[in-house]
Amino acid sequence: MLPINHIHHIAIICSDYAVSKQFYTEILGFQVVQEVYRAERDSYKLDLSVNGLYQIELFSFPNPPKRPSRPESCGLRHLAFEVDSVPLVHDLLNSKGVECEAIRIDETSGKEFFFIADPDGLPIEFYEK
Repeated sequence: MLPINHIHHIAIICSDYAVSKQFYTEILGFQVVQEVYRAERDSYKLDLSVNGLYQIELFSFPNPPKRPSRPESCGLRHLAFEVDSVPLVHDLLNSKGVECEAIRIDETSGKEFFFIADPDGLPIEFYEK
């Protein structure tokens, strides 16, 4: 096995940078580490901290192609976050106007989980610790 320590970051290309920035910082509550505008690429790069352990990078590029989510396509399926209380997170997101799928039980682990979609339709899962 390769000597890999852990996941460093997850990169997401968004169609509307301002909308995605607001969603990931104000709705999900991730902290901004750094924001850079790269003029040569006409692109923003926003580094967000996930509890100081991981990082999400949001990118803007002119006219990125749409990512098919339904039917599910090959490649990265979804992004999942571990939470202590699935019902609490479900309620908090609903109170912020985020459409949440119903809470389900994982048949294998018996743990609660549910999905939302980010502004570009990327599936995001919240999974019981």
